[in-house]
Amino acid sequence: MPDHRTRRYRINLRIERDNAALYARLAELAADPRLAHAYRRIAEGERSNAAFWESRLREQGATVPPPRTGLRVRALGWFARAFGTEFVMPTVVRLEHADHAATPVDRSGHRDHFLPPQARVARGHNHRAQSGNTLRAAVLGANDGLVSNVSLVMGMAGAAASDRAVLLAGLAGLVAGACSMALGEWLSVNSSREFYQAQITERAERLAVAPEDGVSHIAGIYRGKGLGRAEAEHLAEHLTETPRAALDTVVREDLGVDPSELGGSAWSAALSSFCLFAFGAAFPVAPYLFLHGHPALLGSAVAAAAGLALIGTGTSLFTGRGMLFSIARQFAITVAAAAITYGVGHLLGTVIAG
Repeated sequence: MPDHRTRRYRINLRIERDNAALYARLAELAADPRLAHAYRRIAEGERSNAAFWESRLREQGATVPPPRTGLRVRALGWFARAFGTEFVMPTVVRLEHADHAATPVDRSGHRDHFLPPQARVARGHNHRAQSGNTLRAAVLGANDGLVSNVSLVMGMAGAAASDRAVLLAGLAGLVAGACSMALGEWLSVNSSREFYQAQITERAERLAVAPEDGVSHIAGIYRGKGLGRAEAEHLAEHLTETPRAALDTVVREDLGVDPSELGGSAWSAALSSFCLFAFGAAFPVAPYLFLHGHPALLGSAVAAAAGLALIGTGTSLFTGRGMLFSIARQFAITVAAAAITYGVGHLLGTVIAG
């Protein structure tokens, strides 16, 4: 049996190999040549880290496992190919944080290399996080739909309701929950847009009334990025000659949003929330469209289990936890919720029936 140190080294080696493969894949897919170059540099650093752990394993007299691309890397590569590299970057950042806790290799500069300095000035880090958190929101939205509708279906089944009643309750829960999620998301995004718009208006008025303060503020931003005082002031004066460019810079740096998007479309967010909640909620109710009695209840449980496995796999992509752990956790939470509602439904059904 390998000792604790050898196991630790192998885990570290797997992490570094996965990261090297992931960044190499992102470099292949990146549309911006500068961004692709940054990803290649990070991949090279990860390969160097992997070589370090290989050497440590050999020093321990342990066998170095052959390279193998993990499911997480393949899945993130697929998402990056389908939706763009920025879509997966918040997930990659979370995995970097999780891996940093487990791996003593110095990884302190990696996130700063996601974009070269010029691109980081033009784009805000928070904007990338907003676009990339779509993956996380998709998984969580589907999970909410599945868990809530499993609980509803099991509660109705526990009350000894007819198949028709369970089906109607499940469909009603799907539609009501999806509409509620969509409305909540619309209000959230719209409120955020209104807040940002008010902040932008305030900054535009300040730049118009006191342009010298704008020059000082923008110069301070660029000094914080490493430019010298003279260079920062020259660049700030050049930007303030075009009020729109100055306002764009201040908004991106102060608020972390793209002024042309303001956090995204409220209607798109509402529609995606509706569809994702409905997708998850459909798993436990679908078998009742084709089956009856105990086969329908069993089919609902099997369909829910399949959905939980799918969602647990998705959850592992952005939490950094193992896939089996994520799936087991999803099962435990959902089984507990379903058991409680089934018991409550059975109790209420007995009481109401007399």
